[in-house]
Formats: sequence, structure tokens, C-alpha cells
Amino acid sequence: NPAKIDKIVSLCKRRGFIFQSSEIYGGLNGCWDYGPVGVELKRNLKNYWWRCMTQLRDDVVGLESSILMNRAVWKASGHETTFSDPMVDCKTSKRRFRADQLDYSECGQKPSKTPSTCGGELTQPRNFNLMFKTYVGPVEDESAITYLRPETAQGMFVQFRNVLEVSRKKLPFGIAQIGKAFRNEINPRNFTFRSREFELMEVEYFCRPEQGFELLEYWLEERLKFYDSIGINRKQIHVREIPEKDRAFYSKKTYDLEFEFPFGVQELEGIAYRTDYDLIQHQKVSGKPLDYFDEETKQKFVPHVVEPAAGVDRTTLALICAAYDEEAVTDEKGGTETRIVLRFHPRMAPVKCGVFPLLKNKPELVGKAREVCDLLRPHLAIFYDEAGAIGRRYRRQDEIGTPFGVTIDFDTLGEKGPDLKETVTLRDRDSMKQERVKIQDLPARLLAAIR
Repeated sequence: NPAKIDKIVSLCKRRGFIFQSSEIYGGLNGCWDYGPVGVELKRNLKNYWWRCMTQLRDDVVGLESSILMNRAVWKASGHETTFSDPMVDCKTSKRRFRADQLDYSECGQKPSKTPSTCGGELTQPRNFNLMFKTYVGPVEDESAITYLRPETAQGMFVQFRNVLEVSRKKLPFGIAQIGKAFRNEINPRNFTFRSREFELMEVEYFCRPEQGFELLEYWLEERLKFYDSIGINRKQIHVREIPEKDRAFYSKKTYDLEFEFPFGVQELEGIAYRTDYDLIQHQKVSGKPLDYFDEETKQKFVPHVVEPAAGVDRTTLALICAAYDEEAVTDEKGGTETRIVLRFHPRMAPVKCGVFPLLKNKPELVGKAREVCDLLRPHLAIFYDEAGAIGRRYRRQDEIGTPFGVTIDFDTLGEKGPDLKETVTLRDRDSMKQERVKIQDLPARLLAAIR
């Protein structure tokens, strides 16, 4: 649904989720900046993933490896020679395309046609390495070449032995990492879905060779449960087993979790059984042991690896797409208007609660609203808003997915009797129903709802 993604892109800019990078200079294709609410949404996702992967498990530990690594890492892994896409140039439109995506790319001069049907003159395909090359030190020569990492996985492989020794874990165990990666995409597209700078959430789960297939199925189910827990129903996710001809050569089996984006069903996460390829390569090239010694069986072997790898930016976009909704509601004058609402799961919502004094020109209402802010702020993300009609303020919070709104009115001050004094109106985002709640009960009530 192209119209829906256009609405989402517009909402993201209007409400401060995502901006085009360097926008005042015309932007930089494939690069995006996250605004005030976008960065909170993204951080909530990363924090919850980290909690699920490390805090709530005894078999996974964390790592933060460097973006820049010794060039030998990328030679050993095969990235320097094989990490490429086939590229063609259109001599007519002066644009470049991936040769394997010509049938669903947009022609540079005829948007209704594809590069393979528009009649433009295409060059023969040639391989294009996707890694960003850079130099370490003041001299730009062959000895100073390295790359911005195209994935976070290699940092976990080359630190396997160090992590194993300090964590004192036994197989199976995993290393988790969240970090930036960079790919010089030929044709970035679909908003933040395919970018040149992006963030990954990955686990390398090390195991015995005979455990690989079983653990692949285990992680498939674990990852589907995770998406359910953040508000992306597993019914919206297509599980696709990658055919052998399309898998990485070192993978014995791979699943893609694909989400129904408005621009089509696209990959959200890959879960791959990578065997022992990476550790073997780095052991061979570095000359350093990357094997595992089992104290019980007295066996020494190189572990196999199962890798659940998710894109932070893709998942953030999927959260927005899954949450986006429009519904007809009655406006303040009795007419009908369209309410745009992001129905985020409360634990993902950038702001958990909006706090509103009914009128901003009544110091006693504003003062009490500030007290409520002070009460809630240590526990959850809130947004204070006193400008405009209360209905408009609700709508602004609906558009950023805030699950609750608290309104401080004259009942709060006890002007209609002592029974309602020190109570507020608590509004639910999805049902729009309101109820009176004691101010002192708000923190516990809201915390229970957002966990």
C-alpha cells in the first residue's frame, strides 16, 4: 500500500520520529536521523532486546566491539573478496541499480516502469563491493586500508576466546551485541528499510556440532515470541526457509522472518546456522586457537554457531507500520474526523504518559500538574503539554503512540467535593475511555501497565 507508507513517512517527520539526514543541505541518500520520539522508540526496542537476551538469560553475555577492525579480519571472513552485489548502470537515466532487482526497481525517468522494461540502455552487470573503505593513520596507502564493518558478527567471532575465558561459560552459550554497521548500498530505498548506515542486534550462539539444527529451531521460536512481546503479532511475520541456492555458502540452514511492510513483504531478521566456518577461518588465518575444550568429555573442537540477527532500524519501522491506524471519531463540534493513532505496545511507546492541566491560565491547575510530573518522571517517560484545547493535546499524543493521558481539572482541586480531590482523569489511548484515579496510585498503576 504505497499510500500508507507515504502517510507514515509524513507522520514520522511531523511528530519527530525520523528526519532525513543533512536535510538542509539536500540530504544524503540512505542515511537518517532519529528525532526526539524516534530515538526513544529505538532505545526502548534495544533496551528490551538486551534485557531479554542477557539479563533474563544465564547463557548469553554481552560485547561491544569496535567498528574499525584490522583489515585481516575482513580478508579472513571473505568479505573483502565476496561481499558484493551485482550492479548495472542505465546510460539513459544515469542511475545505478542492483542487477538482481531490476524487475521491481523504479525507472529514473519513467516511475511507472522498471529499468528492465523502460527501454533504457543498461550496461552489463559487474560486482560492486558493499564495504565502505577508509584509511587508518595519516598516509592513504595500501597498508593503511580498512573498512567500516558491514556486520557486527565478526567482532564476536574474533573475541570468542577472550569472552569464553572471562565469562566461564560452557557450551551452549551466546555473545550478544548491538551496534552500527555500514553498507554502501547501490540503491537505498523504502524509507529506513534499506540504508547505508544502520544498527544491528545480533547473537552468536555457540554450540556442539550435533546441536546446530535443534538450536536453530529453538531460536526461531524464541524470536517469534519476542516479536509478539513488542506488539508485532507473529501472524504478521512470514517464516521463510531460504533455499540452498540462495543461502550463504557456509550456512547449513537459514530462516528469514519477513514482515508485511506497506511496500511489500520484506526481511526483518535472519536466523542462520553458520556452522564453524567463521571460527575456522579466523583460527586458520590468525594462527590463534579458537577451539573449545570440554572438561567433562575431554574433547577439543571448534564450536558451531547459530545466529539470530535483527535490524534495529527495520524493526523500528515495523513497529511504526504495525502500530499505525486511522479511525473515524466524533470531534468537539459533533462532526466526524479521522483520528491517527499509533497503537504501540506500552513497553515500546516513546512516551508512556501525557500530563495536561485542563487550562494553562489557572496557576493552581498548572501547579498541581507539575506535581504530578514530578511524581511520575522518576519512573517513566512523560510529556507535559498545556497548550491548546484538551482534545487537540490528546490527538498529538495519539500520533506518537502515548498509551495514557492524565488530565488535572477542577475536580482534582476539590472544587466539586472532597471525594474527587487529589484524583485525576486517566485516559486510555486505544479505547479513549476515561476514569478517575487517585494521584498517589498513578505510579503503580502505570508501571504495571507498561511492563
